[in-house]
Amino acid sequence: MKRKEILETAYGCVCGQRQTDYGKPEDNFTAIGRLWEAYKGIPFTPVDVAVMMGLLKIGRIQSGTATLDSFIDLAGYAACGGELVSEMKSEGKQNE
Repeated sequence: MKRKEILETAYGCVCGQRQTDYGKPEDNFTAIGRLWEAYKGIPFTPVDVAVMMGLLKIGRIQSGTATLDSFIDLAGYAACGGELVSEMKSEGKQNE
């Protein structure tokens, strides 16, 4: 699979069926962040969740058990995190 196809597939995931199944990433990441905060006792922003989920995929890739889906998901988490940061900057909330 070429990089364009990987990115197109990631786009289909984060803007298609997964969004239909799980809702908007920022809402889902906020819910996940609250669960992690309850578990660890420290706050996690939606951007933190996007980065941590990306690191999960990187860990799988590094372990040698990666599938193509790990790279597709990594691209999707990066896109979601980038979008969140972009929205925060446009709203003047850069440091949240």
